[in-house]
Amino acid sequence: MSEIATPEELRVAVLGAGSNGAIVAADLAEAGVDVTVIDQWPANVEAMRAHGIRVQLGETVRATAVPAYHLCQVAELREPFDVVFLLVKAYDTRWAAELIKPLLHENSVVVGVQNGMTGDAIAEVVGRERALAAVIEVTSAMYTPGLSERHSAHERCWFAVGALDPTAAAHVPTVAALLSHVGIVEEADDIQSAKWMKLVLNVAELVTSAVLDLSISDCARHPGMRDVMLAAGNEAIAVAQAHGYQVRPIFGMEGEAAASPETYVSAILDNLVANYIRTDSRATVLQDWMKHRRSEVSELHGEVVRLAREYGVAAPVNEKVWELGIKVEEGELIPSTVNVELMRDALRQPMLVPARAAQPSSPRREELR
Repeated sequence: MSEIATPEELRVAVLGAGSNGAIVAADLAEAGVDVTVIDQWPANVEAMRAHGIRVQLGETVRATAVPAYHLCQVAELREPFDVVFLLVKAYDTRWAAELIKPLLHENSVVVGVQNGMTGDAIAEVVGRERALAAVIEVTSAMYTPGLSERHSAHERCWFAVGALDPTAAAHVPTVAALLSHVGIVEEADDIQSAKWMKLVLNVAELVTSAVLDLSISDCARHPGMRDVMLAAGNEAIAVAQAHGYQVRPIFGMEGEAAASPETYVSAILDNLVANYIRTDSRATVLQDWMKHRRSEVSELHGEVVRLAREYGVAAPVNEKVWELGIKVEEGELIPSTVNVELMRDALRQPMLVPARAAQPSSPRREELR
């Protein structure tokens, strides 16, 4: 990637064109960026080839022509990409990075625009000097191939972008400029902490609402569920403190409540429900289950539990929600509001309540996979 290249001069790939990937690709293409889409859902690729990427926002559907390829066709491509946005599921990160690696040049960069702590997996494959991580908050859904239902307009989409290693820092402004076509972008100096703060919100909202077969908003208002959601998030905050991650506001939030460990989860959950999602917005986990697909339950709750065990931190709510999510995926449990008490049972177990503590001078650098 040339140091003087503008975003419009770059060759960009979006690997993973589900609901969010389709929005990113369409917005970049509309801004004049040279974008190529690669996806693993055959019907999705064929629909995009036939009709362009269709994005519905309100009553308006916009179609944007973008070259689209099946995974099996990546081996046929020869011209390298300057920037690759990974928008595959967290559990697909490592093989997706390997898939695209032959199409990188020395100064290319791969950006994990995903939930979960995927940055280190990307860096291990392509090198830390070519890896960035990003936090994404874009509310959307895809139930029809080639059609992304966008629930949040540009001003309600938010990204944080940062380097895991100083050798990749020069890529951050370029990637931030690209993503600014999609939403509001923050350049983060501690992207791992920002990623974990998004995971805090994810464990509060995604699987909890999916296990009840409710939208995120309806789950937050369902009797007995706010306590469960806050407890799951607070356990992840306690893990963050034990590990050395900084408790920091995301989504452009400000104020004491958004920076304090004691009030962080309630502040960010309330902000999400009030400002970022529609009342009918289903969690990505529930969308996966509706399509009979595997979700990221283990990459979210499983990661909290893994790190909690490493530090001796109690995480009973995350353990229970993880267990229930796996049972749904294995066909042993049907998503329903009758599952509330199954999650609330975990509240009766002792857990560490987050408290304000002095932040370590630097976070530990264990690899989170």
